[in-house]
Amino acid sequence: MVRLKHSEKRILEDALDMGGGYVLNFSDRTFTEFFDDHGITMYQETYGFNGTSKAKHMRAIIEVEDAFTVCRVLRQLWEHRESIPLYQKADITGQLKTRFFALVSQLEGGDGIARTDAIDGFARDETLEELVASIERDIGANRPAAAIDRLHTYCMKKFGHLLDARGVAWDRGEPLHSRVGKYVKALGQERDLRDVTAQIIKNAIGVFDKFNHVRNNQSLAR
Repeated sequence: MVRLKHSEKRILEDALDMGGGYVLNFSDRTFTEFFDDHGITMYQETYGFNGTSKAKHMRAIIEVEDAFTVCRVLRQLWEHRESIPLYQKADITGQLKTRFFALVSQLEGGDGIARTDAIDGFARDETLEELVASIERDIGANRPAAAIDRLHTYCMKKFGHLLDARGVAWDRGEPLHSRVGKYVKALGQERDLRDVTAQIIKNAIGVFDKFNHVRNNQSLAR
Protein backbone atom coordinates (compact mmCIF):
# COMPACT_ATOMS: atom_id res chain seq x y z
CA MET A 1 0.00 0.00 0.00
CA VAL A 2 1.32 3.45 -0.96
CA ARG A 3 0.48 6.38 1.32
CA LEU A 4 0.82 9.84 -0.22
CA LYS A 5 0.59 13.37 1.11
CA HIS A 6 -1.89 15.69 -0.58
CA SER A 7 0.97 17.53 -2.32
CA GLU A 8 2.32 14.22 -3.66
CA LYS A 9 -1.10 13.19 -4.92
CA ARG A 10 -1.30 16.48 -6.84
CA ILE A 11 1.99 15.69 -8.58
CA LEU A 12 0.58 12.39 -9.83
CA GLU A 13 -2.76 13.95 -10.73
CA ASP A 14 -0.98 16.61 -12.82
CA ALA A 15 1.44 14.14 -14.39
CA LEU A 16 -1.34 11.75 -15.44
CA ASP A 17 -3.84 14.52 -16.28
CA MET A 18 -6.48 12.95 -14.04
CA GLY A 19 -8.92 15.85 -14.03
CA GLY A 20 -12.48 15.06 -15.10
CA GLY A 21 -12.07 11.36 -14.38
CA TYR A 22 -9.60 10.72 -17.20
CA VAL A 23 -6.03 9.38 -17.26
CA LEU A 24 -3.92 10.89 -20.05
CA ASN A 25 -5.49 10.04 -23.42
CA PHE A 26 -6.64 6.51 -22.54
CA SER A 27 -10.01 5.19 -23.62
CA ASP A 28 -11.64 2.53 -21.46
CA ARG A 29 -10.32 -0.10 -23.88
CA THR A 30 -6.72 1.13 -24.08
CA PHE A 31 -6.67 1.74 -20.32
CA THR A 32 -7.68 -1.89 -19.75
CA GLU A 33 -5.10 -3.12 -22.27
CA PHE A 34 -2.32 -1.08 -20.67
CA PHE A 35 -2.90 -2.64 -17.26
CA ASP A 36 -3.44 -6.10 -18.74
CA ASP A 37 0.13 -5.82 -20.04
CA HIS A 38 1.23 -5.25 -16.43
CA GLY A 39 -0.71 -8.20 -15.04
CA ILE A 40 -3.47 -6.05 -13.52
CA THR A 41 -7.15 -6.58 -14.31
CA MET A 42 -8.31 -3.01 -13.99
CA TYR A 43 -12.11 -3.05 -13.97
CA GLN A 44 -12.80 -5.27 -10.98
CA GLU A 45 -14.19 -4.78 -7.49
CA THR A 46 -10.69 -4.46 -5.98
CA TYR A 47 -10.17 -1.12 -7.72
CA GLY A 48 -13.78 0.02 -8.03
CA PHE A 49 -14.43 1.17 -4.48
CA ASN A 50 -13.80 4.86 -5.29
CA GLY A 51 -16.02 4.96 -8.39
CA THR A 52 -16.09 3.89 -12.02
CA SER A 53 -13.95 6.48 -13.81
CA LYS A 54 -10.42 5.78 -15.04
CA ALA A 55 -8.97 8.36 -12.63
CA LYS A 56 -10.72 6.76 -9.65
CA HIS A 57 -9.46 3.33 -10.66
CA MET A 58 -5.97 4.77 -10.98
CA ARG A 59 -6.19 6.23 -7.47
CA ALA A 60 -7.34 2.83 -6.19
CA ILE A 61 -4.35 1.11 -7.83
CA ILE A 62 -2.05 3.48 -5.94
CA GLU A 63 -3.86 2.84 -2.67
CA VAL A 64 -4.12 -0.95 -2.98
CA GLU A 65 -0.96 -2.17 -4.71
CA ASP A 66 2.55 -2.38 -3.26
CA ALA A 67 5.16 0.29 -3.99
CA PHE A 68 7.05 -1.91 -6.46
CA THR A 69 3.98 -2.39 -8.65
CA VAL A 70 2.85 1.23 -8.36
CA CYS A 71 6.26 2.64 -9.27
CA ARG A 72 6.66 0.24 -12.20
CA VAL A 73 3.27 1.31 -13.56
CA LEU A 74 3.96 5.01 -12.99
CA ARG A 75 7.21 4.84 -14.93
CA GLN A 76 5.44 3.16 -17.84
CA LEU A 77 2.61 5.70 -17.72
CA TRP A 78 5.12 8.55 -17.98
CA GLU A 79 6.75 6.82 -20.94
CA HIS A 80 3.31 6.69 -22.57
CA ARG A 81 2.76 10.36 -21.72
CA GLU A 82 5.96 11.33 -23.52
CA SER A 83 4.71 9.63 -26.70
CA ILE A 84 1.75 12.03 -26.85
CA PRO A 85 2.50 15.36 -28.64
CA LEU A 86 0.03 17.31 -26.47
CA TYR A 87 1.93 16.43 -23.30
CA GLN A 88 5.34 16.92 -24.87
CA LYS A 89 4.48 20.61 -25.13
CA ALA A 90 2.77 20.82 -21.74
CA ASP A 91 5.93 20.46 -19.65
CA ILE A 92 8.44 22.52 -21.61
CA THR A 93 10.56 23.37 -18.57
CA GLY A 94 10.62 19.78 -17.37
CA GLN A 95 9.61 20.80 -13.83
CA LEU A 96 6.69 18.37 -13.63
CA LYS A 97 8.87 15.52 -14.89
CA THR A 98 11.48 16.33 -12.25
CA ARG A 99 8.89 16.34 -9.45
CA PHE A 100 7.25 13.18 -10.77
CA PHE A 101 10.43 11.11 -10.91
CA ALA A 102 11.66 12.48 -7.60
CA LEU A 103 8.43 11.19 -6.04
CA VAL A 104 8.71 7.81 -7.77
CA SER A 105 12.32 7.44 -6.61
CA GLN A 106 11.27 8.38 -3.07
CA LEU A 107 8.57 5.71 -3.09
CA GLU A 108 11.01 3.12 -4.39
CA GLY A 109 13.64 3.98 -1.81
CA GLY A 110 11.21 4.29 1.07
CA ASP A 111 9.80 0.81 0.53
CA GLY A 112 13.21 -0.80 0.35
CA ILE A 113 12.34 -2.39 -3.00
CA ALA A 114 14.87 -3.41 -5.57
CA ARG A 115 15.21 -1.43 -8.77
CA THR A 116 15.06 -3.51 -11.95
CA ASP A 117 15.87 -0.81 -14.50
CA ALA A 118 19.13 -2.50 -15.52
CA ILE A 119 17.39 -5.78 -16.35
CA ASP A 120 16.56 -4.96 -19.94
CA GLY A 121 15.57 -6.98 -22.98
CA PHE A 122 18.92 -6.64 -24.73
CA ALA A 123 17.84 -8.78 -27.72
CA ARG A 124 14.63 -9.57 -29.59
CA ASP A 125 13.83 -12.89 -27.95
CA GLU A 126 10.48 -13.99 -26.50
CA THR A 127 12.26 -16.29 -24.03
CA LEU A 128 14.35 -13.36 -22.79
CA GLU A 129 11.27 -11.14 -22.47
CA GLU A 130 9.55 -13.76 -20.31
CA LEU A 131 12.71 -14.18 -18.22
CA VAL A 132 12.88 -10.44 -17.54
CA ALA A 133 9.17 -10.36 -16.67
CA SER A 134 9.63 -13.34 -14.32
CA ILE A 135 12.49 -11.64 -12.48
CA GLU A 136 10.39 -8.52 -11.97
CA ARG A 137 7.43 -10.56 -10.72
CA ASP A 138 9.59 -12.54 -8.30
CA ILE A 139 11.21 -9.40 -6.89
CA GLY A 140 7.86 -7.67 -6.59
CA ALA A 141 6.37 -10.70 -4.83
CA ASN A 142 9.36 -10.96 -2.45
CA ARG A 143 10.51 -14.34 -3.76
CA PRO A 144 14.30 -13.85 -3.59
CA ALA A 145 15.27 -17.50 -4.14
CA ALA A 146 13.40 -17.68 -7.43
CA ALA A 147 14.61 -14.21 -8.45
CA ILE A 148 18.27 -15.13 -7.83
CA ASP A 149 17.96 -18.29 -9.91
CA ARG A 150 16.42 -16.42 -12.85
CA LEU A 151 18.76 -13.45 -12.47
CA HIS A 152 21.71 -15.83 -12.78
CA THR A 153 20.23 -17.18 -16.01
CA TYR A 154 19.74 -13.60 -17.22
CA CYS A 155 23.37 -12.69 -16.46
CA MET A 156 24.63 -15.79 -18.29
CA LYS A 157 22.65 -14.73 -21.35
CA LYS A 158 23.66 -11.07 -21.06
CA PHE A 159 27.40 -11.68 -20.88
CA GLY A 160 27.19 -14.27 -23.65
CA HIS A 161 25.47 -11.59 -25.74
CA LEU A 162 28.14 -8.99 -24.88
CA LEU A 163 30.92 -11.40 -25.86
CA ASP A 164 29.18 -12.31 -29.13
CA ALA A 165 28.91 -8.61 -29.97
CA ARG A 166 32.70 -8.33 -29.64
CA GLY A 167 33.50 -11.53 -31.48
CA VAL A 168 34.94 -13.13 -28.34
CA ALA A 169 34.74 -16.93 -28.25
CA TRP A 170 33.10 -18.51 -25.20
CA ASP A 171 31.71 -21.87 -24.25
CA ARG A 172 28.22 -22.54 -22.91
CA GLY A 173 29.71 -24.60 -20.11
CA GLU A 174 31.70 -21.65 -18.76
CA PRO A 175 30.57 -20.33 -15.36
CA LEU A 176 29.30 -16.78 -15.06
CA HIS A 177 32.47 -15.25 -13.59
CA SER A 178 34.53 -16.63 -16.51
CA ARG A 179 32.27 -14.87 -18.99
CA VAL A 180 32.54 -11.67 -16.97
CA GLY A 181 36.35 -12.02 -16.94
CA LYS A 182 36.45 -12.34 -20.73
CA TYR A 183 34.21 -9.30 -21.06
CA VAL A 184 36.42 -7.24 -18.76
CA LYS A 185 39.49 -8.24 -20.79
CA ALA A 186 37.72 -7.28 -24.03
CA LEU A 187 36.82 -3.87 -22.58
CA GLY A 188 40.47 -3.28 -21.69
CA GLN A 189 41.46 -4.00 -25.27
CA GLU A 190 38.77 -1.71 -26.67
CA ARG A 191 39.59 1.40 -24.69
CA ASP A 192 42.09 2.93 -22.31
CA LEU A 193 40.39 2.46 -18.95
CA ARG A 194 41.22 4.62 -15.96
CA ASP A 195 42.90 2.75 -13.13
CA VAL A 196 39.90 3.11 -10.83
CA THR A 197 37.51 1.95 -13.56
CA ALA A 198 39.67 -1.09 -14.32
CA GLN A 199 39.80 -1.96 -10.62
CA ILE A 200 36.04 -1.69 -10.23
CA ILE A 201 35.22 -3.93 -13.15
CA LYS A 202 37.90 -6.45 -12.13
CA ASN A 203 36.30 -6.60 -8.69
CA ALA A 204 33.06 -7.44 -10.46
CA ILE A 205 34.54 -10.80 -11.46
CA GLY A 206 34.74 -11.78 -7.78
CA VAL A 207 31.18 -10.60 -7.21
CA PHE A 208 29.87 -12.83 -9.99
CA ASP A 209 31.97 -15.71 -8.68
CA LYS A 210 30.15 -15.34 -5.35
CA PHE A 211 26.87 -15.09 -7.28
CA ASN A 212 27.60 -18.53 -8.73
CA HIS A 213 28.00 -19.90 -5.21
CA VAL A 214 24.77 -18.33 -3.93
CA ARG A 215 22.82 -19.49 -6.95
CA ASN A 216 24.14 -23.04 -6.80
CA ASN A 217 23.78 -23.47 -3.04
CA GLN A 218 21.04 -21.14 -1.81
CA SER A 219 18.53 -20.75 -4.60
CA LEU A 220 15.95 -23.03 -6.22
CA ALA A 221 18.71 -24.40 -8.48
CA ARG A 222 20.43 -26.24 -5.63
